[in-house]
Amino acid sequence: MILAALSLVPTALLALPPRTAGSGGPPAPSTFSIVAVDPEAGEAGVAVASRFFAVGTVVPHASAGVGAVATQSFANTTYGPRGLALLAAGRDPDQAIEALLAADEGRDQRQVGIVAAGGQSATYTGSGCLAWAGGRHGANYAVQGNILTGEDVVAAMERAFLDSEGEPLARRLFLALEAGDAAGGDSRGKQSAALLVVRDKAGYGGFTDRAVDIRVDDHVEPTVELKRLLGLALVNDAWNRGWTAFTEKRFEEALRWQERTAVMAETTGGVLPEVLYDLAVIRLASGDRDGSLEALGRAVRLNPKLLQAARDDGDLSGLGDALETLGGK
Repeated sequence: MILAALSLVPTALLALPPRTAGSGGPPAPSTFSIVAVDPEAGEAGVAVASRFFAVGTVVPHASAGVGAVATQSFANTTYGPRGLALLAAGRDPDQAIEALLAADEGRDQRQVGIVAAGGQSATYTGSGCLAWAGGRHGANYAVQGNILTGEDVVAAMERAFLDSEGEPLARRLFLALEAGDAAGGDSRGKQSAALLVVRDKAGYGGFTDRAVDIRVDDHVEPTVELKRLLGLALVNDAWNRGWTAFTEKRFEEALRWQERTAVMAETTGGVLPEVLYDLAVIRLASGDRDGSLEALGRAVRLNPKLLQAARDDGDLSGLGDALETLGGK
C-alpha cells in the first residue's frame, strides 16, 4: 500500500465543498457506495470508495441475517448500528431511514443506503448534500454517492450489479464499485476503498459473520488494490468454510470447500502451502490417505518447515511412517 503524507480528516469531511485556492488542509472527499444482499446465500455487504482516509472505518456496516447500511456525506456513524438494530427489530429500510432522520438535526446533509436481508432496499440523499449527489435502489441493492462527476456513476454501478447476477456477492459488489470508478467516480480524486460481506458463521472458526472484510486505507489506485485483496479474501473465505466444517466434523462439506480453496489459491497467489496442508488433514479425515499424503507432499515441497508441523500434528498421525518419506529420510 502506498502511504501518502496526508493528515487524518474528520468524519464530517465526507462531504465538504471543494477547497478554494490557497485554503490549505486536506483535499475534500467524496464517496460512492453500494449496499446489497444475496438472500439465497444468506449474505449482505457493502462496497465503498472515497477521497477520504480509511473510508472503511466509517461507511460500511452489515450483520448476517439482518442486512447492510452505508452511512456517508457528513456521516453520522450511529446510522450503521442503529440502522441494523431497526432492521433486526422488524422495520423495513424505508422505516429505518425515517426513524434515523427523525432523531438527527443534521439530516439534510446525510446520505444513507439500507438493504434488508430479504432484499427490501432504500436510499436517502439530503437536500444539503453536495452535487452531484443521489442514489438508486431496487430489489437486493441500493447505490448512492455525493460530490460525484455525475449521475452516470451510480447508473454504472447499478448496471454492473444487475448484469453480474449469479456471481458471488463480494464479486458483484466489487464490479459495481469498479464500474462507478470507471464512470468518473468522485470528483475530487481517490484515496481509499473497502468491501465487507457477512454471512452466518463465516469468520475464522465460525466465530464471527465476517466472510470478506478488506480495506485499502490510502492508495493512489484504491480500487485496483482492492481487486488484488479481494482475490485473496475469496480464497480465505472458502478456506474458512472448509476448516469450520472440518472442526464440526462435517467432513464431506469440508473436503468440497478445501478442494475448491486449493484450486483458487493456485490461481490467485494465495498461501498455497498452508492451504494444501489443511487439505491433507481434511482428506485424511475423509478417508483418503493417499490423497492426504499427496497434498502434504506438495505443501512440504513448497514450504519445508511444514514437515515438522506435520510430525507433531495429531490430525495427521494416521499417515504414520509415510511422513518420513516426505523429508527424504
